[in-house]
Amino acid sequence: MKISYFIIAFIFCFCTNIQAQENLGNEFMKQAQTSFEQKDYTKARYLYIRAYNSFANQGKYAQAVECGTKGAFLYYRENYYKEAFELCRQMTQLLQTEEQKSQNVFYDERFQITKERLQMYMKLKNAAQAELQLAELNNLANQSKSSKLAEDLLYTKASYYYALGKNEQGDAAFQKLISQYREKKEYDKVSDCYRSLINIALNSNDAPLMKRTYEKYIVWTDSVKAFNAQDKLGALQMKYDESLKTIQEKDSQLSGKQYMIVGLTTFVVILIAALLLLIFILLRYLILTKKLKNIIKINNEHNEQQTKFIQSISEQMAPTLDMLGVCVGELPATVSQQAVSIKSRVDALRQFGLNIQELSSLEGSLMEPYEVQSFNVGNFCKKTMDKIVDDVQPEVETVVDAPALEVKTNAVQLERILLHLLRNAAINTSSGKITLEFKRKGAHLCNFIVTDSGTGIPAERRESIFRPFMEAKDLADGDGLGLPICALVANKLNGNLSLDMDYKRGCRFVLSLQI
Repeated sequence: MKISYFIIAFIFCFCTNIQAQENLGNEFMKQAQTSFEQKDYTKARYLYIRAYNSFANQGKYAQAVECGTKGAFLYYRENYYKEAFELCRQMTQLLQTEEQKSQNVFYDERFQITKERLQMYMKLKNAAQAELQLAELNNLANQSKSSKLAEDLLYTKASYYYALGKNEQGDAAFQKLISQYREKKEYDKVSDCYRSLINIALNSNDAPLMKRTYEKYIVWTDSVKAFNAQDKLGALQMKYDESLKTIQEKDSQLSGKQYMIVGLTTFVVILIAALLLLIFILLRYLILTKKLKNIIKINNEHNEQQTKFIQSISEQMAPTLDMLGVCVGELPATVSQQAVSIKSRVDALRQFGLNIQELSSLEGSLMEPYEVQSFNVGNFCKKTMDKIVDDVQPEVETVVDAPALEVKTNAVQLERILLHLLRNAAINTSSGKITLEFKRKGAHLCNFIVTDSGTGIPAERRESIFRPFMEAKDLADGDGLGLPICALVANKLNGNLSLDMDYKRGCRFVLSLQI
């Protein structure tokens, strides 16, 4: 009996604690909103983060992400970008952990976090990262097949393009959003869109956009009255037609057989009720079936991704292991040659393992930028080219075109990328020249360009050279991870590495950096 009382008391305390946690999260969120309205932003940020932690502990991820993104906004509002990015990273990790457990994707919450990152990069004027976040928002909206996220995406795109002065692209997204609302006859939302665009023009001091939008808004205000009147007239006309039809039907059916009419009417009512019940049951079945199909689809996609990854690793290692087996079998006849061959492949395997570890490490730390320092780019480029002179064939000329300017970035990681590109150029160029150029494209944008007159890259491989594990081959001939690693390093340097697809006389790589 005492044990039963203890169990009951434990369950009561556990349930009470859960209820207390929920009330605490709601109270923190309510207090945070009050502080925000009172413009006490530091206190509001602290309370939103408390509310986020409380909801996260309860497993209420929608409320947790809502509070967390508001806390992140209040961080970068005061230029605490590191704390804001860290909070977004924590929320993403929280969602990933729960998605692995539930085998379900939280599209709405991921969209909200990514949208907040986009706002931060826009404020930081980091166009490259902002474009990546916008692409991620587009993927989430498409994958979720949610009309709500699709509308939010269009509004976000319009705001993004207008903020960058790309008015034509902004107008396209804005008009598409307005067209959707007009088709649904949601005229109030169309008016809200125009008013929001006017506020965007005011905030960005864009007088032409302000004038154009205001003129369209005046025209829309006049038109919406006509639309509403037309809709009401159409509804009245429909009711009138239905009433007239009913009267005509009744006039044609009125006769002395009133009992038959009553019986038929009763039968029709019963039949309609039965049909409605059947439709309700059918709709419920379809909704449950759709949810089940989505869950199965998501599970299959996760399993397929895991299988492909493991298969890719195995396929990459298989040719090297096969060659090791052949070499070991031939050792008694040609010991020295096979020993060298085995050693080269063992070294290749070891380097492949290190490259995989570094690739994974870079992917997990993209939001952690490198330390930067100022240096003379002209001297830097000359010293970098000197380090690969021994690898260049005698018939090949090396050229450095870089002015004596000061730039500010991480010299070690920059040299690492350029050395990899230059060594690849030296390996694949037997005549002509190899060029390293530096070009400033703006106040904070520059390009490092590596050009060679070598064999070039086949057209069928150009789209995949920055993606790892795209080809299975003997690792002694290279594991194909050099360019993917360089691309990730470039991202951490606040830039991007690309191949010039239009260059046909060899190969040209362009490293664009924000400095």
